[in-house]
Amino acid sequence: PAALLAHRRPQPGLVLAARRHYSEEVAEREDDPSFFKTVEGFFNRGASIVQDKLVEDLRTRESEEQKRNRVGGIFRIINPCNHMLSVSFRIRRDDSSWEVTKGYPAQHSQHRMPCNGGVHYSTDVSIDEVKALASLMTCKCAVVGVLFWGAKAGVKISPKYYTNNELEKITRRFTIELAKKGFIGCGIDVPAPDKSTGELEMSWIADAYASTIGHYDINAHACVIGKPISQGGIHGRISATGHGVFHGIENFINEASYMSILGMTSGFGGKTFFVQGFGNAGLHSMRYLHRFGAKCIAVGESDGSIWNPDGIDPKELEDFKLQHGSIVGFPKVKPYEGSILEPYCDILIPAASEKQLSKSNESRVKAKIIAEGDNGPTTPEADKIFLERNIMVIPDLYMNAGGVTVSYFEWLKNLKHVSYGRLTFKYERNSNYHLFMSVEETLERKCGKHGGAIPIVPTAEFQDRISGASEKDIMHSGLVCTMEHSARQIMHTARKAAAYVNTIEKVFKVYNEAGATFTYMDYG
Repeated sequence: PAALLAHRRPQPGLVLAARRHYSEEVAEREDDPSFFKTVEGFFNRGASIVQDKLVEDLRTRESEEQKRNRVGGIFRIINPCNHMLSVSFRIRRDDSSWEVTKGYPAQHSQHRMPCNGGVHYSTDVSIDEVKALASLMTCKCAVVGVLFWGAKAGVKISPKYYTNNELEKITRRFTIELAKKGFIGCGIDVPAPDKSTGELEMSWIADAYASTIGHYDINAHACVIGKPISQGGIHGRISATGHGVFHGIENFINEASYMSILGMTSGFGGKTFFVQGFGNAGLHSMRYLHRFGAKCIAVGESDGSIWNPDGIDPKELEDFKLQHGSIVGFPKVKPYEGSILEPYCDILIPAASEKQLSKSNESRVKAKIIAEGDNGPTTPEADKIFLERNIMVIPDLYMNAGGVTVSYFEWLKNLKHVSYGRLTFKYERNSNYHLFMSVEETLERKCGKHGGAIPIVPTAEFQDRISGASEKDIMHSGLVCTMEHSARQIMHTARKAAAYVNTIEKVFKVYNEAGATFTYMDYG
């Protein structure tokens, strides 16, 4: 989780309180540790940094030794992934052959329910991966103050080799397996879309659950997040992760004190950026950065990379990929030979997969800011050297938390059974019109009507808002507020002389104040 080390000189990479630091022991033992070991290293390093501060803050009558034992005990409870499952199920393919498919769900903790995490379809799915991502999700929820705990699920398939009918069979059958084992439910575990899954898969999950295990549950459709609007989804969920990446960068790039250390001016104007991974997060990050004046000069995907120093239009690139299935061959650009992570740019957004920035390529990375759009793109050795090179690394725990934030809003909407803004929309619109009439009448009484009526003309910006906030407006407002508030907390922690881990402290507080160290068995 996010670890902040006390440092001798003001390096922006070091002064991010939400920045998780890998265990030095892990880094020394392995130049390229597994993803699970790096995540475990995050926690161990962060725990060692924050331990003294947590012991000091305990308001109990226990001795110093007892306090340390309490803190250490809670760390041991937090660290492991509590529930892991391996399931195998068969499906009949369209050619009448049978196939056995494997799935791996994991729940990091049940101390705050429900759990939440993405469902990922990939041949690289493993138990270690879902354990690591479930742990990261707990920390991500803590960073942005979302009342979920971490979970993750993966199905070991490559979707491109299956028909739509076969994918529906796999998704529905996996849902039943989750339900039978207590890994899904609106108050238990609420999956969300991830790589290779989207609205369609989430609607299949919701329908499979609601028509079987949850057929008596009025909140059955709250069992999954990221559904189509017609199935109880929420406006803004598709773009939420990329939108969050943009606002995460925005909060730091507009902070003049950080930019001066990097030798940059604040704001997006004139800034260049690269995107590695033109999926959901990469696309929407690119769209928002482009809209606010930054210029994308390179985009990379697994099948090739493209480059244009004059800039790449995100809408044109999106349309081309939808039509051709790839960014390769996009006009007005040149193919880029080599790693898209290495050329010079102001902002680099790795949004493809974990461990993309490693010891093997860190010396060739020339970006001034690395905004981690995906989970764990930086390895221990690379992370350490980026700090020494004065490169700002904005961590994944904060950067890609936009998805889980809007997921939380959708879950609340499903439990309330009413769209955001529906109850107040008409009232707000009438109130705005009455406000204009009141101002107009007041001016006329004060100034008289000798020159005629005094019309009050709203600005174009206010005219767009006068009818009241739509659900999409409310979602965007909530996301922006969440990302800004979390950034302020990170910066506040970064300025403290005795630096400590922002995320671990939040998670620890939940466990400690709820008495998580005890169970009914402890009183026997």
